Amino acid sequence: MFFCKMYMAMFFFLSVAFFFLSLLFMDLNLELYLEFFLFSINSASIEFIIFLDWMALMFMAFVLFISFLVFNYSLEYMEGEKNMERFILLMVLFVFSMLMMISSVNLVSILLGWDGLGLVSYALVIFYQNVKSFSAGMLTALSNRVGDAALLVGIALFMTMGSWNFLFYLDFKNILVSFFIILAAMTKSAQIPFSSWLPAAMAAPTPVSSLVHSSTLVTAGVYLVIRSVEMCGILLNFLLFSSVFTMLMAGVCANFENDLKKIIALSTLSQLGMMMMILSLGEPLLAFFHLLTHALFKALLFMCAGAIIHNLAGGQDIRFMGGVVNLMPLTCICMNICNFALCGLPFLAGFYSKDMIAELLSMKVVGWLIYLTFYISIGMTTSYSLRLSYYIFYGDQNFSSLSYFTDKNNKQMNFSMLGLVFFVIFKGSILSWIFFSTPYFIILPPYMKYMAFICILSGAALGYELSTFKSFYLSGTQRIYQIVFFFSSMWNMPVLSTFGVNNYFLSMGKQYFKNLDQGWFEYYGAKGLAYLLYSLSSKLQNLSSSPFKLFLLTIFFFFVSLWIF
Repeated sequence: MFFCKMYMAMFFFLSVAFFFLSLLFMDLNLELYLEFFLFSINSASIEFIIFLDWMALMFMAFVLFISFLVFNYSLEYMEGEKNMERFILLMVLFVFSMLMMISSVNLVSILLGWDGLGLVSYALVIFYQNVKSFSAGMLTALSNRVGDAALLVGIALFMTMGSWNFLFYLDFKNILVSFFIILAAMTKSAQIPFSSWLPAAMAAPTPVSSLVHSSTLVTAGVYLVIRSVEMCGILLNFLLFSSVFTMLMAGVCANFENDLKKIIALSTLSQLGMMMMILSLGEPLLAFFHLLTHALFKALLFMCAGAIIHNLAGGQDIRFMGGVVNLMPLTCICMNICNFALCGLPFLAGFYSKDMIAELLSMKVVGWLIYLTFYISIGMTTSYSLRLSYYIFYGDQNFSSLSYFTDKNNKQMNFSMLGLVFFVIFKGSILSWIFFSTPYFIILPPYMKYMAFICILSGAALGYELSTFKSFYLSGTQRIYQIVFFFSSMWNMPVLSTFGVNNYFLSMGKQYFKNLDQGWFEYYGAKGLAYLLYSLSSKLQNLSSSPFKLFLLTIFFFFVSLWIF
């Protein structure tokens, strides 16, 4: 497809240009503020503003580079789809919406990119025309509409301040405005209680998950809070608790999930909670650093999962995999590197950000609940990563013995995966040298230094036990089944987000419909009026059928008229 390759070339060259421009802007401490006058209405001037600093340029470079590799990956993964042109155009529209959101500081233009992300992601989730995709798309759209409404309220509140440009008000601590901005960010980044839409969105094609649901759409909320963190003030404490428990919930649920893409989605949810947590502790640069490193290895992790699903003819249950390392060694290597980076293995991309986050958290004055929950979540990350690798690569071969596949023929998919592996290995150290020219001065007692290492080892042991634990065969018993179901269903959050919220109002609407619309209003309204007119017409018809009665009635009205007049 010519136009797809044209977009790929444009994305690649723009990503390289934006990356070096970002380094230049960082070195010279430059910020570019472009203001385009569109039109004016009385005294109000409508302007389109583009704000470019090193952070915006760096983020756009990563988005465009990952988009370039995902587009190349899609040419082979989506080969044979009858709606391939629509898929490519939707992906391009998504990238442009993301770039518009990144480069805006005006809340109105941010809302245009924000709504564009939500609308296009809905269209991509329902790309496969089936009931599951439609349900997931509806849950995704309605969850994100809460954030859109919050952003609209924020725009209305900014209207009373004189400008929609929030850069002018970073020193102005407005709790109400900050609340709606944080609410919008929580819905887009799937923090508790808006977490249920992200695993449901895995009904989309895997290239969509690689680009949209790992490195761009879900990080839009984090990026919005990074830009406006100075004005959030005391509400960051609320965000801290929400993000930490999001980490814990996602980590625990991933250990009980069996769908390959949903496990990776829950992993994304856990890392989003980590970004929000360190951001709420007043470290926006470190949150942005982890955002970039996470985008690299999570996009690659989805690509590796897509290659396995592609070769297994669409199978996503990890219990029906196993022994894939013998048939797909290259994919196995790439996926294990991603898992190691996710766990924070030295000296991969995830190590530099996660280790620094753990050390800075230990130096912050936080409660023991936050501290303990964070380190348990780190152990859960190691646990589900090891469990995932064990079930897919090193377990028994549980798919059909007649199946034979290899990754040698997946040339375009392999090119995209190998293109990201290099950055997963080396980009973390490069970015740490760029972002933190002066390292953090960290002083910790020995037991705190070893805490992360102990949690990683404990998580690895737990992951191995969960992979081989024979008591899981007893899950047919009612109590163990209920425990497993509770943890694998995100603490019943999907039920609370849909049935729990809607059931009361739907039941009340049913009663109103039955008792009012089909009851009293029907009896004294249209149905009663029709019955009255029918009775009158039948009586008049009965009267007109008898000439004698009609004659008597005429005489009666004649004498009445004489008496009156």
